[in-house]
Formats: sequence, C-alpha cells, structure tokens
Amino acid sequence: MKILIIEDHKDLATNITDYLKKEDYICEVASDAKEALEKIELFEYDCILLDLMLPDGNGLDILKHIKNYAPESSVIIVSAKNSLDTKLTGLDDGADDYITKPFSLPELHSRIKAVLRRKTPETNRILSFNEIKIDLESKECRINDLLLNLTKKELNLLIYFINNQNRMLSKQAIASHLWGDYTYSIDNVDFVYQHLKNLRKKMTDAGGKDYLQTVYGLGYKWIDK
Repeated sequence: MKILIIEDHKDLATNITDYLKKEDYICEVASDAKEALEKIELFEYDCILLDLMLPDGNGLDILKHIKNYAPESSVIIVSAKNSLDTKLTGLDDGADDYITKPFSLPELHSRIKAVLRRKTPETNRILSFNEIKIDLESKECRINDLLLNLTKKELNLLIYFINNQNRMLSKQAIASHLWGDYTYSIDNVDFVYQHLKNLRKKMTDAGGKDYLQTVYGLGYKWIDK
C-alpha cells in the first residue's frame, strides 16, 4: 500500500513515515500544498494523510483537488483543529476519516486499515486470476492450491500486475509503485528486472503460466496468454 503524508511538521512526518514503513507501507511526504498537488497529479496513492494547516494553502482545498484528480484514494484528515464544524466540513467534502492531533501512531494505523477495508470489502478479499489466488488480508498466494514463498516485493508486484492486466507498465512506473516516487530521480531502474525474474521463476516452478509479456524498450504487460 502506498501512502502520501501531507504534513509540514517535519518531526511528525518522519515519525509517521518510520512507523508505517515498519508496517510495510510505501510512504511519500509533501511538506506544503504545492508539493502535495504535484504528487497527487503525478502519482497514485492508496491513502492520503492530509494536514489542514499548511504554510502555503488550505488542506480543504487540497481535499477538493484529490476528489477531482484521485477519487480512488482514501483520505484521512490529520489536524490540530478539533472543532465539530471543521470535522463535519472535512467529512462532507469527501474525507474518509478525521483524526485530531496529538494521536498515537497505532491509532493512526488502525484508522488507515479501517478506511482501506471499506474500499476492499470482505467479498473482494481474494484476488483471483486463473490458477492464481491471493488472499489480500493474510498476504498468501497460491497457484493451484500450492502456497508460494514470495517476498513482500514479489507479492506486491504480482498484485500490481493483476490489477493492471493488459496495460503496458514501464519499469519506471513499477519502481515508483513498489519503492516510492524518489525512483523518478534515479537514472537506472534495472533492479526491477531481477524481481520480475524471481517472480516468474517461482510461479512457473509451481506449475503456473507465465503471463508477463515484455514490451521491448517500453516495459511489461500482464496478459492472459
């Protein structure tokens, strides 16, 4: 899961990032409204943590922008404002939850899990593609009922491809999704190939088909061959 933390308080942003990374989230930080808007338009996020008081803008204006550019992203307002009117305004404008500072990091994590569960109901917990079945809650992947020993990156890579089947995904897009937006400043993302190679081998060794198609010079596609 990929999280955008829009927070101008450096220490708080760092603490949230460190905690969520230990829980296997990919975290990006925007310290002001301008940076936040750029990231929202360029990248995809599963959940956005939004501070309302930023040095160059109002978080509620950013919330409206999120609803236009990234309606699939869950939004949790993280604010020192504790008034009922502010909470109701944020929720009415489309936020999924509202947590008031100060808060504990475990509580924030619970709020994140709750809003993500609402976007992925119990009936959609199993992601299936032919002989492949992934339990999105337990993070287990099976091919023809055989449990695969996948790393976290390999499992996230497999989920990413299945959810984007028939779409051409560049190595840069894959790197950004799995390692973070900072990879856009890296000239060489060939390390993606090694993860793809390992995933392919584990799947075919388990009796699964190879659905990955290389689009030379561009990237990869997941297709039902």
